[in-house]
Amino acid sequence: MQYWLFKSEPNTWSWEDQVAKGSVGEEWDGVRNYQARNFMRQMQIGDQGFFYHSLKQKSVVGIVEVIATAHPDSTTDDPRWECVDIKAVKSVSQPVSLSQIKERIDLADMVLIKNSRLSVQPVTYQQWAIICEMAGV
Repeated sequence: MQYWLFKSEPNTWSWEDQVAKGSVGEEWDGVRNYQARNFMRQMQIGDQGFFYHSLKQKSVVGIVEVIATAHPDSTTDDPRWECVDIKAVKSVSQPVSLSQIKERIDLADMVLIKNSRLSVQPVTYQQWAIICEMAGV
């Protein structure tokens, strides 16, 4: 299993929107960055990820699961762009903010810190375990 982080602006697609989709889930569409697309191409069904609210909140707020591997993004006719489908698994007990993540030396290598603009990014197992503990999961 691999671990990921999916960033979304809450006013565009919020954790509440994701939860409302239930087990049907939703395409993680609209990604127009080659590196993020390539990460989605690596994802397998069952991989898990953090759902991260960007902009003002800047926090991990939930956990999602990949339920469909990379396929054409339905929001464009351009064949270069693909996406995966994800479903909400659970809300975190305590949101974990970007500032809390930055305070941890053992999270200093996270892509979230080094490339904060990337909307889909990998998370190592160690990083996953630390943030889950911080989030009360």
